[in-house]
Amino acid sequence: MEIQKVTDASFGAYGKVLTGYDFARLLETLKQQPCPMDDVIYVPSVEALEVLPVAEDLKKRAYGGLPIQIGYCNGNNRKLNAVEYHRSSEVDIAENDLILLLGRQQDIEADHTYDTSKIEAFHLPAGMAVELYATTLHYAPCSAGEDGFRCVIVLPKDTNLELDFEPLKEGEDKLMTARNKWLIAHEDAKIAGAFCGLKGENISL
Repeated sequence: MEIQKVTDASFGAYGKVLTGYDFARLLETLKQQPCPMDDVIYVPSVEALEVLPVAEDLKKRAYGGLPIQIGYCNGNNRKLNAVEYHRSSEVDIAENDLILLLGRQQDIEADHTYDTSKIEAFHLPAGMAVELYATTLHYAPCSAGEDGFRCVIVLPKDTNLELDFEPLKEGEDKLMTARNKWLIAHEDAKIAGAFCGLKGENISL
Protein backbone atom coordinates (compact mmCIF):
# COMPACT_ATOMS: atom_id res chain seq x y z
CA MET A 1 0.00 0.00 0.00
CA GLU A 2 1.30 3.45 -0.93
CA ILE A 3 1.93 5.62 2.14
CA GLN A 4 1.20 9.25 1.36
CA LYS A 5 2.03 12.35 3.41
CA VAL A 6 -0.43 14.46 5.38
CA THR A 7 1.04 17.42 3.52
CA ASP A 8 -0.07 15.93 0.17
CA ALA A 9 -3.12 17.44 -1.52
CA SER A 10 -4.85 14.05 -1.29
CA PHE A 11 -5.07 14.39 2.50
CA GLY A 12 -7.48 17.30 2.00
CA ALA A 13 -10.37 14.85 1.60
CA TYR A 14 -9.80 13.65 5.16
CA GLY A 15 -8.49 16.58 7.17
CA LYS A 16 -5.90 19.31 7.46
CA VAL A 17 -2.59 19.99 9.18
CA LEU A 18 -2.87 22.24 12.26
CA THR A 19 -0.24 24.91 12.82
CA GLY A 20 0.39 27.70 15.31
CA TYR A 21 0.21 25.59 18.47
CA ASP A 22 2.97 24.83 20.98
CA PHE A 23 2.73 21.09 21.67
CA ALA A 24 6.13 20.66 23.37
CA ARG A 25 4.88 20.17 26.95
CA LEU A 26 1.91 18.13 25.77
CA LEU A 27 4.14 15.64 23.96
CA GLU A 28 6.65 15.51 26.82
CA THR A 29 3.81 14.65 29.19
CA LEU A 30 2.57 11.99 26.77
CA LYS A 31 5.93 10.22 27.06
CA GLN A 32 5.09 9.51 30.71
CA GLN A 33 2.02 7.48 29.73
CA PRO A 34 2.15 3.69 29.07
CA CYS A 35 3.01 2.47 25.58
CA PRO A 36 2.74 -1.34 25.32
CA MET A 37 4.61 -3.07 22.52
CA ASP A 38 2.13 -5.97 22.30
CA ASP A 39 -1.16 -4.06 22.44
CA VAL A 40 -2.88 -0.71 21.85
CA ILE A 41 -4.37 1.34 24.67
CA TYR A 42 -6.74 4.28 24.37
CA VAL A 43 -7.55 6.61 27.27
CA PRO A 44 -10.13 9.33 26.41
CA SER A 45 -9.24 11.84 29.12
CA VAL A 46 -5.99 12.43 31.03
CA GLU A 47 -5.84 15.24 33.58
CA ALA A 48 -2.08 15.69 33.18
CA LEU A 49 -2.67 16.58 29.52
CA GLU A 50 -5.81 18.62 30.05
CA VAL A 51 -4.28 21.02 32.62
CA LEU A 52 -1.58 22.20 30.22
CA PRO A 53 -1.95 25.71 28.71
CA VAL A 54 -2.28 24.34 25.16
CA ALA A 55 -5.52 22.65 26.20
CA GLU A 56 -7.27 26.02 26.43
CA ASP A 57 -5.78 26.97 23.07
CA LEU A 58 -7.18 23.81 21.49
CA LYS A 59 -10.58 24.35 23.11
CA LYS A 60 -10.89 27.87 21.75
CA ARG A 61 -9.24 27.56 18.35
CA ALA A 62 -9.82 23.97 17.27
CA TYR A 63 -13.30 23.51 18.78
CA GLY A 64 -14.69 27.05 18.92
CA GLY A 65 -15.01 27.07 22.71
CA LEU A 66 -16.70 23.67 23.13
CA PRO A 67 -15.65 21.56 26.13
CA ILE A 68 -12.98 19.06 25.07
CA GLN A 69 -11.13 16.05 26.39
CA ILE A 70 -7.49 15.24 25.77
CA GLY A 71 -6.32 11.64 25.96
CA TYR A 72 -4.04 9.34 24.05
CA CYS A 73 -3.73 6.22 21.93
CA ASN A 74 -0.40 4.45 22.42
CA GLY A 75 0.96 1.08 21.46
CA ASN A 76 2.09 -1.07 18.57
CA ASN A 77 -0.28 -1.81 15.68
CA ARG A 78 0.05 -2.94 12.07
CA LYS A 79 -3.57 -3.66 11.07
CA LEU A 80 -6.73 -1.75 10.16
CA ASN A 81 -9.10 -3.97 12.23
CA ALA A 82 -12.00 -1.46 12.19
CA VAL A 83 -13.06 2.03 11.20
CA GLU A 84 -14.96 4.52 13.32
CA TYR A 85 -16.37 8.00 12.91
CA HIS A 86 -17.78 10.74 15.11
CA ARG A 87 -20.19 13.66 14.67
CA SER A 88 -17.20 15.92 15.20
CA SER A 89 -13.62 16.42 14.12
CA GLU A 90 -10.79 14.67 15.94
CA VAL A 91 -7.35 16.19 16.49
CA ASP A 92 -4.39 13.79 16.42
CA ILE A 93 -0.95 14.93 17.59
CA ALA A 94 1.96 12.55 16.92
CA GLU A 95 4.74 12.21 19.50
CA ASN A 96 6.64 9.96 17.11
CA ASP A 97 6.13 9.03 13.46
CA LEU A 98 2.96 7.04 12.80
CA ILE A 99 0.65 5.97 9.97
CA LEU A 100 -3.05 6.84 9.72
CA LEU A 101 -5.35 4.52 7.74
CA LEU A 102 -8.25 6.66 6.53
CA GLY A 103 -11.46 6.38 4.55
CA ARG A 104 -14.60 8.41 3.81
CA GLN A 105 -17.94 8.00 5.53
CA GLN A 106 -19.57 8.76 2.17
CA ASP A 107 -18.26 5.41 0.87
CA ILE A 108 -20.16 3.35 3.43
CA GLU A 109 -22.79 1.31 1.61
CA ALA A 110 -26.53 1.42 2.36
CA ASP A 111 -26.21 -1.83 4.33
CA HIS A 112 -23.46 -0.19 6.46
CA THR A 113 -20.65 -2.24 4.95
CA TYR A 114 -17.41 -0.70 3.73
CA ASP A 115 -14.87 -1.93 1.17
CA THR A 116 -11.39 -1.78 2.70
CA SER A 117 -9.81 -1.34 -0.76
CA LYS A 118 -10.85 2.32 -0.49
CA ILE A 119 -8.64 2.93 2.58
CA GLU A 120 -5.65 5.25 2.12
CA ALA A 121 -2.53 5.47 4.29
CA PHE A 122 -0.89 8.73 5.43
CA HIS A 123 2.36 9.35 7.30
CA LEU A 124 2.00 11.74 10.26
CA PRO A 125 5.48 12.90 11.34
CA ALA A 126 6.57 13.35 14.95
CA GLY A 127 5.44 16.65 16.45
CA MET A 128 2.79 17.34 13.81
CA ALA A 129 -0.95 17.66 14.42
CA VAL A 130 -3.89 17.08 12.11
CA GLU A 131 -7.61 17.61 12.27
CA LEU A 132 -9.55 14.61 10.98
CA TYR A 133 -12.95 15.72 9.72
CA ALA A 134 -16.13 14.23 11.14
CA THR A 135 -16.70 12.26 7.92
CA THR A 136 -13.26 10.64 8.05
CA LEU A 137 -13.16 6.94 8.87
CA HIS A 138 -10.22 6.10 11.14
CA TYR A 139 -9.17 3.84 13.98
CA ALA A 140 -5.97 3.21 15.96
CA PRO A 141 -2.84 4.54 14.22
CA CYS A 142 -0.27 2.12 12.84
CA SER A 143 3.37 2.02 13.88
CA ALA A 144 5.85 3.62 11.49
CA GLY A 145 8.88 2.02 13.13
CA GLU A 146 9.89 -0.59 15.68
CA ASP A 147 9.13 1.49 18.79
CA GLY A 148 5.35 1.65 18.45
CA PHE A 149 3.46 4.91 18.37
CA ARG A 150 2.31 7.61 20.79
CA CYS A 151 -0.54 9.90 19.75
CA VAL A 152 -2.50 12.57 21.63
CA ILE A 153 -6.24 12.40 20.82
CA VAL A 154 -8.43 15.49 21.26
CA LEU A 155 -12.22 15.22 20.97
CA PRO A 156 -15.36 16.91 22.32
CA LYS A 157 -15.89 16.05 25.98
CA ASP A 158 -17.41 12.61 26.75
CA THR A 159 -16.68 11.16 23.30
CA ASN A 160 -15.92 7.42 23.45
CA LEU A 161 -17.28 7.08 26.97
CA GLU A 162 -19.75 4.33 27.82
CA LEU A 163 -23.29 4.83 26.51
CA ASP A 164 -25.91 5.69 29.12
CA PHE A 165 -28.73 4.41 26.89
CA GLU A 166 -29.41 1.33 24.77
CA PRO A 167 -29.06 2.08 21.03
CA LEU A 168 -31.38 0.46 18.51
CA LYS A 169 -30.18 -2.75 16.85
CA GLU A 170 -30.98 -1.63 13.32
CA GLY A 171 -29.83 0.97 10.80
CA GLU A 172 -26.87 3.17 11.66
CA ASP A 173 -27.72 2.81 15.35
CA LYS A 174 -26.29 -0.73 15.34
CA LEU A 175 -22.85 0.79 14.69
CA MET A 176 -22.91 2.83 17.91
CA THR A 177 -20.48 1.40 20.46
CA ALA A 178 -19.85 4.43 22.70
CA ARG A 179 -20.87 8.06 22.99
CA ASN A 180 -20.29 9.89 19.71
CA LYS A 181 -18.73 6.74 18.24
CA TRP A 182 -19.97 4.63 15.32
CA LEU A 183 -17.79 1.63 14.49
CA ILE A 184 -17.55 -0.95 11.69
CA ALA A 185 -15.24 -3.87 12.43
CA HIS A 186 -13.47 -6.52 10.37
CA GLU A 187 -14.42 -10.05 11.35
CA ASP A 188 -10.73 -10.96 11.72
CA ALA A 189 -10.37 -8.42 14.54
CA LYS A 190 -12.96 -10.19 16.71
CA ILE A 191 -14.09 -6.99 18.46
CA ALA A 192 -16.78 -8.04 20.93
CA GLY A 193 -20.20 -6.57 20.23
CA ALA A 194 -19.11 -4.72 17.08
CA PHE A 195 -20.90 -4.83 13.73
CA CYS A 196 -18.61 -6.70 11.30
CA GLY A 197 -19.16 -4.76 8.10
CA LEU A 198 -15.64 -4.32 6.70
CA LYS A 199 -15.42 -6.22 3.43
CA GLY A 200 -12.12 -7.24 1.86
CA GLU A 201 -8.65 -7.43 3.33
CA ASN A 202 -7.95 -6.48 6.93
CA ILE A 203 -5.18 -4.16 5.75
CA SER A 204 -1.77 -4.77 7.29
CA LEU A 205 1.30 -2.55 7.02
